[in-house]
Amino acid sequence: MEESVLEVRDITKQFPGVLANDHVNLQLHKGEILALLGENGAGKSTLMNIVYGLYHPDSGEIYLNGECVTVSSPRDAIARGVGMVHQHFQLVEPMTVTENIILGSEVMRNAVLLNIDAARQQVDDLSREYGLEVDPDAIIEDLPVGVQQRVEIIKALYRHAKILILDEPTAVLTPQEIEDLFRVMRRLVEQGHSIIFITHKLKEVLAVAHRIVVMRNGGVVGEALPAESTEGSLASMMVGREVILKVPKGAAHPGEPVLDVSSLEVTDARGTKVVNNVSFQVRAGEILGVAGVQGNGQTELVEALTGLTRIGGGRITLGGQDLSGGTPRAFTEQGSGHIPENRHRYGMVAPYPISENLVLNQYYKAPFARGWGIRDYPAIDKHAQRLVELFDVRTPGVSTAGGSLSGGNQQKMVVARELGRQLSLLVAAQPTRGVDVGSIEFIHSQIVKQRDAGVAVLLVSAELDEIMALSDRIIVMYKGAIIGEVNAAEATREQLGLLMAGVHPTA
Repeated sequence: MEESVLEVRDITKQFPGVLANDHVNLQLHKGEILALLGENGAGKSTLMNIVYGLYHPDSGEIYLNGECVTVSSPRDAIARGVGMVHQHFQLVEPMTVTENIILGSEVMRNAVLLNIDAARQQVDDLSREYGLEVDPDAIIEDLPVGVQQRVEIIKALYRHAKILILDEPTAVLTPQEIEDLFRVMRRLVEQGHSIIFITHKLKEVLAVAHRIVVMRNGGVVGEALPAESTEGSLASMMVGREVILKVPKGAAHPGEPVLDVSSLEVTDARGTKVVNNVSFQVRAGEILGVAGVQGNGQTELVEALTGLTRIGGGRITLGGQDLSGGTPRAFTEQGSGHIPENRHRYGMVAPYPISENLVLNQYYKAPFARGWGIRDYPAIDKHAQRLVELFDVRTPGVSTAGGSLSGGNQQKMVVARELGRQLSLLVAAQPTRGVDVGSIEFIHSQIVKQRDAGVAVLLVSAELDEIMALSDRIIVMYKGAIIGEVNAAEATREQLGLLMAGVHPTA
């Protein structure tokens, strides 16, 4: 029988109104990469936060190396050999690699002074031992995200972690950086470590995991081996029904340019040019994908194209109308729809009912208002009922607060509002971020449907698979500029990955 280094038995955790974990049982074996799959809200992160000491279970037991233990805090977990690399790195950007790694576990020369030379040597030794090449003296903010992630892994190893929990570790990596991470993971398990890999990317699970556990509605619903699984079978286990992973999409038939962006520049609050001389067109009946590692100007580009930020130079023309410096309402009135990357900040008003969220960009116009802007609530409710049914928003009723919906249904509510009116342009920024496999399938189909109806679609996504599946043309942003453009039908992950890393085809 394989040796278990971690076992959770009948773990239950309840939050007000939510049963997050329902008598969960799970084992991690020595030298194993265990993939933990599940939709958002399935209970994966809650379970791992219990193992790491961030939450305490209402009932159940945790065993480490056969011993029943109480993990009261992250410090306690670390002392017991459990390390966690969070999706959002826990690093102090102005400090060096070495300073970040030893923070809280400093090597002292005496009672007062740090022995930074000894610490630097330990960091260098660890990075070489595990193939995690990192300059111990580099400043964190100067490093690409893939190297920052290595720092987080070294930080856990420095604290003698034998069990590593990696939470969505590939979310901000290029394809080449993902392959590097998988190489590191395989090397770690060869040397006796054990890894729990939390992800929603099915292709990656099949590539690197030894065993797969699937959670749904707070409980474990199945276990599988990669050699006996497909992306489709895993998706079906996660959702509880058959899922179409790749939306059928015929050839595009582009028409005239709808959006024309010329020499666009955006400067941030520090005076740094975050969008630098960007020019492109989006034509009617096509999807132009914008690929790139998060943080290379995509967010600011979308904000400029939707009136959410001021531009520093250049021109934005929509439907022949110069909207450079236009307000969000000006873009909306010109036929632009916007699915924002942050739905809570820009896409909804959480305390408002669904019915009012669905008219946030039309509440002042007929048929939703009359006379002196007096709202026609029966018309608003009727409109909401139609969109809720059309876009499959799961809710007890349209008077329910938007913020009470699940993440996937909140996103479908935002999509319903934007696509429930006549558009000439759709700007879709990270349209499936934080939603489950079933909702991704639905949202993708709606985006393709808009394209086929003659709408110009600008798709901005950090998910390379999403960009490749939906786009007709792809441009890649790197450090605020467009570094290359490719035909989606001919694009490869390797080609796009190099561009995302700043390597130009002519270089």
